[in-house]
Amino acid sequence: MKKIMLLVLIAALATGGYVTWRLQDQARKSTVPLTLFGNIDIRTVQLAFDGDALVSSMRVEEGAHVKAGDVLATLDSSRLQAEHDEASALVRAQEATVRKMEAGTRKQEVQQARARVASAQARLDNAEQNTKRLAQTAASGASSQQKLEDAQALVRVETAAVEEARQSLALAMEGYRLEDIDQTRAQLDASRARVKLLEIRLHDSELHAPTNGIIRSRLLEPGDYVTRGRAVYILALTDPKWVRAYVPEPSLGRVRHGAQASVTSDSFAGQSFDGWVGYISPVAEFTPKTVETTDLRTQLVYEVRVYLKDPSDHLRLGMPTTVVIDEQSPPAAAPGPATRTIPATTRPQG
Repeated sequence: MKKIMLLVLIAALATGGYVTWRLQDQARKSTVPLTLFGNIDIRTVQLAFDGDALVSSMRVEEGAHVKAGDVLATLDSSRLQAEHDEASALVRAQEATVRKMEAGTRKQEVQQARARVASAQARLDNAEQNTKRLAQTAASGASSQQKLEDAQALVRVETAAVEEARQSLALAMEGYRLEDIDQTRAQLDASRARVKLLEIRLHDSELHAPTNGIIRSRLLEPGDYVTRGRAVYILALTDPKWVRAYVPEPSLGRVRHGAQASVTSDSFAGQSFDGWVGYISPVAEFTPKTVETTDLRTQLVYEVRVYLKDPSDHLRLGMPTTVVIDEQSPPAAAPGPATRTIPATTRPQG
């Protein structure tokens, strides 16, 4: 009986000691900052022309820092320029035609039309008088019936000429039809649209940097023939940058979106970069091969992106880093990465 009691006492002491050790171990772990290991990741952009032509110049080399709007390369635009000049000349001609039609008929043209009416009327009066004389002489046999018929036919011709001249005068006084003016205006709008299109194509013959960055790769040379969409440069963006790290499933609850973090790199000893948790993967995965610690290789992990501020552009793609998560920071302590758009000024405005 004494032995049984002794065994029970020993078991109770052992259980109490284990529980105490577990509580102390959890307390120690809760005071140790969550440390992650990852690599710097950045976005890249494949820059391409929106057109087909020979490359005339490549203005920057690999490693060059460029700013938004900088011209990086150009295409041969001699044919486009000639088409633009031709279309512009056509626009000027059609603008003159529209102005002429809107202004209507000139006074001199109206007077000229009235003079034609008077001239036609005089010829008609003369033909009628000649017909009357021939009618009298034909009755007495002094002139032939054929001459009389010819004179009568001439009267009909001159009568039609007078009517034609009067209608021409009416048209001159009324001016151009509204339908004709609208048609001419529509043709002018079409020509202006073609000029606008050619201006866009001329602008697209220059390759502009859409944002600040560093030229990572130069893929073509002057004289190469480029097609629409074929990459010319690869641009590495200097902002945003983030650390791609992986959190073991047991520590996932210690990471919150927006939590502040401190990022360090062996390349810059004694210097830290401010960051924040901007992305937590909703899907678990097995630890990537790049994570070399043996105790993590078989665990499920979640990808975490810690965005950081690097105004001096020290950090490079793939650089290994250490991230310390500040678990006490409020969830919305730092903003997420901003959405980037291409400025509208990269295209000519209408």
